Amino acid sequence: MTSLAIETHGLGKRFGARAALESIDLEVPRGTAFGFLGRNGAGKTTLVRLLLGLATPTSGTMRLLGHDLPGGRAQALARVGAIVEEPRFHPHLTGRENLLVHAAAREPAARGRIDAALKRVGLGARADDVVKGYSLGMRQRLGIARCLLCDPELLILDEPVNGLDPAGILEFRHLVRSLVDEGRTVLLSSHLLDEVEKTCDSAAIVDQGRVVAQGTIEQLTAMSDERTIDIVAAPAVRATHILAAAPTVHRAVEHDGGIRATLAPDAPRDADVVTSLLTRLIAEGVAVERVNPVKRSLEDQFLSMTTRLENA
Repeated sequence: MTSLAIETHGLGKRFGARAALESIDLEVPRGTAFGFLGRNGAGKTTLVRLLLGLATPTSGTMRLLGHDLPGGRAQALARVGAIVEEPRFHPHLTGRENLLVHAAAREPAARGRIDAALKRVGLGARADDVVKGYSLGMRQRLGIARCLLCDPELLILDEPVNGLDPAGILEFRHLVRSLVDEGRTVLLSSHLLDEVEKTCDSAAIVDQGRVVAQGTIEQLTAMSDERTIDIVAAPAVRATHILAAAPTVHRAVEHDGGIRATLAPDAPRDADVVTSLLTRLIAEGVAVERVNPVKRSLEDQFLSMTTRLENA
């Protein structure tokens, strides 16, 4: 068995002269939560549709759960649960009845998983209400319950937290992690950077149809050479001017009740640079209360990469 749940090489999809995806090389390890991260229109849903056979690539190759696509699609999709954009249901049927309709197209065991799936997504008490009375968030949860009926090895979820309130998003995060703990793989397509960072083990950043970075969340957030520190000092205005004039500081601005200093690219990489800045402040009569290194978030890295591409 391959260690990869999803593998693409040179995958592309064009609509006339427009490239929705171009030369996508993607590796999604089994048993992980993997974020496919990009702005709206970046190509995320196009990738999901290609993997599920809802669209045909114009170039490249795909493998899903060890099966070459399109030849092995039937075998692969038998163990794949998916939500593409907003999940659709028969509005006049109850949540349970909708799952019964879906289970009828699956193997016989799918019917026996309905109650457990509804309970797992928090819809046990509303299972016999008609879907037209469900909120968008409830329909999203019913969509995930539908995914679970095939006992999936892989879940492909396209913007799954749309419509969920903060409590629902937290429940979804715990659900994804519990699925991964069971050995399943979750591909989470999203434009919500903070949620991907909190939920996923690894991610790929896509922009303008291309993957611009891929790796673990730790690797992605550590890719930038930019080093930043936050300093709380008084008087803040004087401290900002002193730091901005230091040769080892590229930029210093007041930020969130303190000063955020971005170090120059050629500044020393050990603690000596921080010590020299503190010495300079103290020598100028500035009282320093606190110094903290700033850990770059996935959002910082994403914005840095996509802005760089736009300005290239």
